[in-house]
Amino acid sequence: MLRKISVEKIRTGMYIHEMCGSWLDIPFWTKSFLVSSEQLRLRVQASGVRDIIIDTARGDDLAADAAPAPPVAPARAPAPARALDVVPGAIAQEFDRAAQVIAKSKLAVSSMFSEARMGQVSGVEGASALVEEIAASVMRNPQALVALSRLKTSDDYTYMHSVAVCAMMIALARQLGLSEQEVQACGEAGLLHDIGKMAIAPAILNKPGRLTDEEFSSVRTHPRAGYEMLAAVGGMSCTVLDVCLHHHEKYDGSGYPSRLSGDAISLYARMGAVCDVYDAVTSNRPYKAGWCPAESLRRMAEWTKEGHFDPTLFTAFVKCVGIYPIGTLLKLTSGRLAVVVDISKSLLRPVVKVLFSTKSMTYLPPQVVDLSLLPDTEAVASREDPGAWGLANLERYWAQC
Repeated sequence: MLRKISVEKIRTGMYIHEMCGSWLDIPFWTKSFLVSSEQLRLRVQASGVRDIIIDTARGDDLAADAAPAPPVAPARAPAPARALDVVPGAIAQEFDRAAQVIAKSKLAVSSMFSEARMGQVSGVEGASALVEEIAASVMRNPQALVALSRLKTSDDYTYMHSVAVCAMMIALARQLGLSEQEVQACGEAGLLHDIGKMAIAPAILNKPGRLTDEEFSSVRTHPRAGYEMLAAVGGMSCTVLDVCLHHHEKYDGSGYPSRLSGDAISLYARMGAVCDVYDAVTSNRPYKAGWCPAESLRRMAEWTKEGHFDPTLFTAFVKCVGIYPIGTLLKLTSGRLAVVVDISKSLLRPVVKVLFSTKSMTYLPPQVVDLSLLPDTEAVASREDPGAWGLANLERYWAQC
């Protein structure tokens, strides 16, 4: 039975089902856990949370002489999925919140994956709380968290990649109109799809140069290794297991580990393949710099024609991130350079921050402009390479709108 009690009444041996408060403000990465020590009990009481919900079926109840707390009423059913309506300018309010979600998510995934490397994978039960918070950010604005998650270092690539793929799987699932249950499962699948990499030697996983054939063969074992890790946990959804095992399959049958093709690859694994590759090619790695988001989509479109991805899913994915994703440098018909800070209802006319004049070769006071609201006289003329204009660290223009 679930009971809500004040945090002062928590005792060693109780099982915390949930701490009542914002996930971002709770200093534990998993929402459910056994209070197994006095030190942990004191941490819970010092967390700032006023109330907690305990599960008396999995841990101790209140002392017999304490007044019994009323049972907790069942939670309401989740609200039905609604379409992703991108509101120009909304991303400015979401970046700070998304940055907080990313920071805590990175710590949580790092903890989960570290446990997996040591052969302990029971901690993945906490993934659902992570996915719910990431989904909330995506619901408020599907661009902010996805864009910020591209800002990785080589040290946190594996963890941040998992957070990014989770966010993109959620956005794509909503774009496709999947049910809330499917959206949640897709998010969990994205978060855990690469857990099998914890079975790969760190020296291979973090190698800055080109892998040998033998090393690459080792890396190719991670989908099955992850599948076996998660299957051993028990109770893991079929969607999570399937995406973990098959996110490297290709639509034409040339992928691995099973060389599945077409509809023999599940919808969710086909979604995972697109999201996984997009984040990989847009991210800086020890052996190569990430490609511009728009250039990445161009190349992925070519790979789709070659049979790598499901064409219908790739088209839906482009609608999620935009033809000109956040961070893309554009030249406008006026000769001004601008960086994309959000997408609008017109995929060809995004929201941009104007920053440079190619006519006077001078920086301009940064100004956010929604191209979809301007006359056709001001539009996108071309996509530009920031390096060709001596522009570095474009994220300083879009990551703090």
